[in-house]
Amino acid sequence: MTPPQPAPFHILLRPPRPGDYGWIIARHGAVYARQYGWNISFEGLVAGLVGDFVRSHDPARERCWIADLDGEPVGSIFCTRKDDETAKLRMLIVDEKARGHGVGSLLVDACMAFAREAGYRQMTLWTNDILTAARKLYAARGWVMTAAEPVNQFGQAMVSETWEVSL
Repeated sequence: MTPPQPAPFHILLRPPRPGDYGWIIARHGAVYARQYGWNISFEGLVAGLVGDFVRSHDPARERCWIADLDGEPVGSIFCTRKDDETAKLRMLIVDEKARGHGVGSLLVDACMAFAREAGYRQMTLWTNDILTAARKLYAARGWVMTAAEPVNQFGQAMVSETWEVSL
């Protein structure tokens, strides 16, 4: 008898619905506190970024995606405008239960494709050295670290990094 096969993992990328922005803020706060010991100031930063996006984003050049599994959010990413030529990849998160299924790759690829279609020539992002899985995703797509600086943020010592890619 053959062992049962795992159920297929079908992810849908969709625009945010009511409640999704709150989920993004809460997941960032909870996941980063649990995994990295970050304090509540990180959740406050994410709340501010999300609030700014909701209030004033340009739908032609900025977007948010929710990775959906069976009607529940399991990830998100934002593409925002830095300037006319440069987009920012922001707030990538994949919930623990969805990791290892390509959700991060789908989100990053969608964000980069949209930035190209929106007319941006390059993208930038800010991350930290401890976020190794995300850094691997970026490097595999041609992103290059352009700056690194030791910092004490969110109650932890870490290395703040800027990454860039040409589109």
